[in-house]
Amino acid sequence: MKIILPIVLLTVILGCTSVPLNAKKITMNQEIENPQTTDTATFGAGCFWCVEAIFQQIEGVVTVKSGYEGGTRANPTYEEVCTGNTGHAEVCQLIFDPKKVTYKTLLQAFWESHDPTTLNKQGGDVGTQYRSAIFYHSSEQKTTAEFYKTELQKSGAFENEIVTEIVPAVIFFEAEKYHQNYFNQNGDQPYCQFVIRPKVEKFQKAFKNKLK
Repeated sequence: MKIILPIVLLTVILGCTSVPLNAKKITMNQEIENPQTTDTATFGAGCFWCVEAIFQQIEGVVTVKSGYEGGTRANPTYEEVCTGNTGHAEVCQLIFDPKKVTYKTLLQAFWESHDPTTLNKQGGDVGTQYRSAIFYHSSEQKTTAEFYKTELQKSGAFENEIVTEIVPAVIFFEAEKYHQNYFNQNGDQPYCQFVIRPKVEKFQKAFKNKLK
């Protein structure tokens, strides 16, 4: 059964409730040295070609790299990951500018662009490497992701239980070069035409005010 998540509902859930943040106390005349200008987020939401194509559209996302995370083997190849024996998920690691796009907005895009209720499966792509996963890079990201996962579940936005795993970021292994920027370089391929393009076009309509 196809799950359609209303963008209005996601906006209400992700935008109207605040999560406590840990902040350092700054005394008078104290200067902040080397302020952080970018942050990192890592998501698994099925085939990383699709995930990459979605997040490349968002204003404030500086870079998107496809790769593998969450497994047991060092430097896995695509062929090894596809066997499901390494434990890795196909993921995209984002470098983003928090002044231009918030982590909450990225979470909104994450849940809007795939079905987080299907275990180890997105459409015709089946296997543990296609699992829905958030690899958090800070305690703040962990708290935010867990909070909104709970709120989405309670809201009834999805008919079935959300199975997205929320786990610490570990080692990210960048995928082979031919996987990078895949949709933009291979748009005429059948998978791009019939799987990725419809997702991108749907996303562009829903997030038209947040695109580059």
